[in-house]
Amino acid sequence: MFEKVHLGIAPIGWTNDDMPQLGGELTFEQMISEAALAGFRGTEVGGKFPADPAVLKHALDLRGIRIASQWFSAFLCSTPYEENEKAFCAQLDFLEAVGADRINVCELTNHLFAETCSMFGDRKPIASDEEWDRLTDGLNRLGAIATKRGFKLCYHHHMATYVQTFEETKRLMDNTKPGDVWLCYDTGHFTFAKEDAVRAAREFGSRIGHVHLKDIRPQMMERAYAEGFAFRQSVLEGCFTVPGDGCVDYPGVFKALSEAGYEGWFIVEAEQNPAKANPFEYALKARDYIRKTACI
Repeated sequence: MFEKVHLGIAPIGWTNDDMPQLGGELTFEQMISEAALAGFRGTEVGGKFPADPAVLKHALDLRGIRIASQWFSAFLCSTPYEENEKAFCAQLDFLEAVGADRINVCELTNHLFAETCSMFGDRKPIASDEEWDRLTDGLNRLGAIATKRGFKLCYHHHMATYVQTFEETKRLMDNTKPGDVWLCYDTGHFTFAKEDAVRAAREFGSRIGHVHLKDIRPQMMERAYAEGFAFRQSVLEGCFTVPGDGCVDYPGVFKALSEAGYEGWFIVEAEQNPAKANPFEYALKARDYIRKTACI
């Protein structure tokens, strides 16, 4: 089904950069060792990873693991473009040194990641038309830089941000340049936004440059909406999990991505509390499910 897809897992199941109390005692070495032992061949950069690319690459090479990509926090709607470009290019330098060729960009102006209020309803961040213009123009400029350097800029639609829903994602894709701006397609975030992840894979298939595989526990998602969870609360309460442990239609997702000719990385990325969901155990569950379902 997938001849040119690599399988990786993100460090967020072990340690959470936004909530250091989750997995605070777990080390970078444990994370990459257990990822390799579970059968994964890639990961994304986490907060505990060495800042020296040579040190990082050496540790990864010992375990047969590569860096697939890294998150980039953009503030194109609220800070001068030049500040975003400077930080973006510095991150490309680091990623180039460790052999990666994807960078996952998310606009964080007015995001609700750290807020204690609900992320639903009237609280959900909404961009103005002027902000949309600044966002898409800035992404086109950053994307051109990435392309010239052999990278794919992949925009990460995300809960509690300006670009969360199917229509918001479509607006962003429709107003950015194919070949320079790609989509970091996330099964869990589309599902949590009550969108059809299979429909999204079909609609955006030709623009998908990176894939995050996370699942959603449906009963917890419904509770999140009913009680008005904050974003971090949704993590702590166990809304997210690994593929095969929730309600995402993964056979349909894999079929749609295969028909689109997707090439690149599948990254298992499930924000969980490692004290409740042993990260190695869940990594093994995810690996086994993907092997059976996507034949990777």
